[in-house]
Amino acid sequence: MKKLLLSKGKKVYFASDNHLGAPTLKASLPREKKFVAWLDSIKEDAEVIFLLGDLFDFWFEYKTVVPKGFTRTLGKLAELTDAGIPIFYFVGNHDLWMNGYFEEELNIPVYHKPQQYLIKDTSFFIGHGDGLGPHDKGFKRMKKVFTNPVAQWFFRWLHPDWGVRLAQHLSINNRIISGESDAKSLGEDKEWLVQYAKQKLEKQHYDNFIFGHRHLPLEIKLNENSTYTNLGDWISYFTYAEFDGEKLTLEKYTS
Repeated sequence: MKKLLLSKGKKVYFASDNHLGAPTLKASLPREKKFVAWLDSIKEDAEVIFLLGDLFDFWFEYKTVVPKGFTRTLGKLAELTDAGIPIFYFVGNHDLWMNGYFEEELNIPVYHKPQQYLIKDTSFFIGHGDGLGPHDKGFKRMKKVFTNPVAQWFFRWLHPDWGVRLAQHLSINNRIISGESDAKSLGEDKEWLVQYAKQKLEKQHYDNFIFGHRHLPLEIKLNENSTYTNLGDWISYFTYAEFDGEKLTLEKYTS
């Protein structure tokens, strides 16, 4: 379990599921500007920022090419890391094809699996949330294809204009890929990430489980000492979580 320090007066921030570029770059621009404004608003008291995936609706790194756009977001992230604020990125089902760009250009570590942290004596289990738990079977099958090195090698041979256009079409029109069906509440007893968290608790205690992917702001008590939090999204809710060393809360950005 990784240990992170939290200075007096500082906070840890969590956000996910911006899906920048959906349905078009122009349409997502107001949301991008709002997210950048939020990042700017927290830079004075942010000790660490966790971004839990699907920042982009599609992301694929060719050897010398990355998708066009998102200049404001990438520039702000670079500004924050240059200022000494650590940012940790967890890939989602839309941007799982990250392969070095964030690390090399932005100094942001990228994780493809959930990680565990201890922050001021409070334990966290953190991940995007896709493919976890007893359900999500359609995506689990898709993910095996998406993460297959041979499939990625063939896709990389597509000209970027064709590859990005094809991926954007699938992302917007295929619910398995886009996660549109994940934006509906299943009820506490049927939430598969809740079930996953409870299974993890049978082996080890965590104070907080934090995920994205579901596009719903959720806070669910798993037992007397553990809570499951889903971060919502920056499409409909503009929600995020903050930890001040004592309490984790879901907040809504309204500016």
